[in-house]
Amino acid sequence: MYLLLLAVIYIAFISLGLPDSLLGAAWPTIRTDFNVPLSYMGLISMIISGGTIISGLMSERITKRFGTRGVTTVSVFLTAVALFGFSTATEFYQMCLWGIPYGLGAGAIDAALNNYVALHYNSRHMSWLHCFWGVGTIISPYIMSYALTHTVWTDGYRMVSYLQFGIVIVLICALPLWEINKSAVEEESNTKVLGIKGALKIKGVPYLLMGFLSYCAAEATAMLWASSYLEGTRGVPKEEAAAFGSMFFIGITAGRFLSGFLSDRLGDNKMIRLGTGIALFGVCCIALPLKITAIVGFIIIGLGCAPVYPCIIHSTPKNFGTENSQGIIGIQMASAYVGSTFMPPVFGLIANHISLKLMPVYLAFFLILLFVMISKTEKACGN
Repeated sequence: MYLLLLAVIYIAFISLGLPDSLLGAAWPTIRTDFNVPLSYMGLISMIISGGTIISGLMSERITKRFGTRGVTTVSVFLTAVALFGFSTATEFYQMCLWGIPYGLGAGAIDAALNNYVALHYNSRHMSWLHCFWGVGTIISPYIMSYALTHTVWTDGYRMVSYLQFGIVIVLICALPLWEINKSAVEEESNTKVLGIKGALKIKGVPYLLMGFLSYCAAEATAMLWASSYLEGTRGVPKEEAAAFGSMFFIGITAGRFLSGFLSDRLGDNKMIRLGTGIALFGVCCIALPLKITAIVGFIIIGLGCAPVYPCIIHSTPKNFGTENSQGIIGIQMASAYVGSTFMPPVFGLIANHISLKLMPVYLAFFLILLFVMISKTEKACGN
């Protein structure tokens, strides 16, 4: 029962990753069909992120009311409906509208499941959980590629929506499994709501939120700008740059699988420090004026980033108490999406008006800020 429930949670996290890379894979075709500028993808992304931020901030109250199993099931259903809606869109504004339920569903499940695993499973399972998110992000571009090659982009969204509906059925069938942690189900409904103000009053939480925002800013910037950096500063052809840019995703997914074998032995705090150090070494590699070191550097950055997100989440109940973890993790999700939504466009402005070559400096700034903020968090929590 215990392992079966864990398998269901892993499947739910694959569902969280499945839609995340669809828009980027299909956008060149979508924007042509809708006759909109390249930059309009940012509008849809910001709408999705806005919904995620809102549901992340509301997740504590929602989870208290409906429980993790209810929130997980309904959230996956919302994303499935939204993806099917994307597949029916004939105008750009329709995609914007469908982005609202998608964002709301993604934020709620992210906060609820992360907190549940942080409370009831070892650190290695948190790392592997986020590895399965990476599996979802790797699978969906291939589905979209197949659709673009054989039919149309809407079929790619429809196929992924069918997968999501299938996962909803699995979650509904698995509802009784959550009774294995019956005390946790009861605790979710009996705990007092912490709220944003209450969370920010807890010693160390503001440092943690700033550190988490910094990490997600660095991660998202590396994800989105790797190909452009390789093309613009190392002269890598566009086609090759797109392929080499995906090295970051491979690094972070493989890194999370490997870190699962180390995290219980080393502990969350050491893993965060080790990961940050490895990522900074990767930044030094991409700063070197060589094509090969830049390519390898993005793999190393991915490997370094791998343990940071899951270990920060997993350490939250220990640092701030199990009774406060759901509220704090919900706010963490919101701060994460603020960092990943707004910081990459800021670098875009820097690249346009100054130089793409400043990317290593930009990444190093946020990684060093992450290290400082996490150190302050540990000190505030007495670790």
